[in-house]
Amino acid sequence: MAITYLKKAAPRPAAENNGIRDIVSVMLTNIEREGEEAVRRYAKKLDGWAGGIVLSDADRAAACARVPQDLKDDIQFAHANIRRFAEAQKATMGECEIEVIPGLVAGQKQIPVSSAGCYVPGGRYSHIASALMTITTAKVAGVKHITAVSPTRPETGIPDAIIYAMDLSGADLILNLGGVQAIAAMAQGLFGAKPADILVGPGNSYVAEAKRMLFGDVGIDMFAGPTDSLVIADHTAEVETVAWDLVSQAEHGADSPVWLVTTSQTLAEGVMARAEGLIRELPEPNQSAARQAWADRAEVILCGSREEAAQVSDRYAPEHLQVQAEDLDWWLDRLTAYGSLFLGRETTVSFGDKTSGPNHVLPTSGAARYTGGLSVHKFTKTVTWQRSNAAASHELALRTARISRMEGMEGHARAAELRLS
Repeated sequence: MAITYLKKAAPRPAAENNGIRDIVSVMLTNIEREGEEAVRRYAKKLDGWAGGIVLSDADRAAACARVPQDLKDDIQFAHANIRRFAEAQKATMGECEIEVIPGLVAGQKQIPVSSAGCYVPGGRYSHIASALMTITTAKVAGVKHITAVSPTRPETGIPDAIIYAMDLSGADLILNLGGVQAIAAMAQGLFGAKPADILVGPGNSYVAEAKRMLFGDVGIDMFAGPTDSLVIADHTAEVETVAWDLVSQAEHGADSPVWLVTTSQTLAEGVMARAEGLIRELPEPNQSAARQAWADRAEVILCGSREEAAQVSDRYAPEHLQVQAEDLDWWLDRLTAYGSLFLGRETTVSFGDKTSGPNHVLPTSGAARYTGGLSVHKFTKTVTWQRSNAAASHELALRTARISRMEGMEGHARAAELRLS
């Protein structure tokens, strides 16, 4: 059976948004030239924030005290799971030492970066979980200085629950900043921050562009686009569950793709018939975002076999991949391109987004073909070292000199031959 599109997404605009790139470039240039003064100006103009930039210890404590205990318990539950998973990841990162030839010892070390800047989105939604995912993982990796930022609400600043999550996760410094100005402040080390070695965390298109432009001077977690999700389902899946899993991810934004890949035409038609009704149950602005995402970005793809379904999924390389089908172990072994995998109807991307433990900062726009998501590895440098005794140095020198001269690199040859004496 040929792969059949029962619903296909509208074509994306052909050109990049050069307007965003131009705006971000000007902002970064102004902040580099004027420093904190420019940051304050942008914070007032773009976010309506004229208060202090550095969150004081007293204000941090007061914000944490205002968070209801039930919500604190939920945040602590999520934080504990994220920390445990990050600690398990760190345990897989070994150091090694080997005698390559007699007298030549080489090794590998794992060194955390010195400082990290963690961006926590706060526009349409208050992303408590993003604070937990980024700061906790950096802390477990051993990063010594962590700056956290999040967009402010006029007059009130960063929402209390986000501040509590930042504090619980171990942020050393919290800045009342969002947008390009926040990214630039962390990169440059303004307002008492240590200049960031790496910038991490999701954000809007302006934040993503700022990270892209600064990459090279600083590290970043990834080039991020709109969040995307794919569900693989067979005849055993339930229409209501699959439809909600797709709609719940569509509420991220109007440009967020959701895809259903299925071997069951009955399921496919049922999900397409049910999705609009579920979208109407959402409040605003979620409803409008999900409706446009479903209309413009959603696809429903009918496949003749599970192997065809797996091939389609690997080609899309989704950020989030759910499987609601028989023989989950087969899918776990077969699928090769995704940011994070959710197996069985008892789990959902929502768990991964908020509380279950594996990181929710994941590759988008097909980048899962070549990279994974945020982890302790992103905050850690794998470096190598070597040491040689006289006997090993003699053989290395002879062979290095001959190869160097064959390459035409006389200086390398002479530096090697000095070791012969």
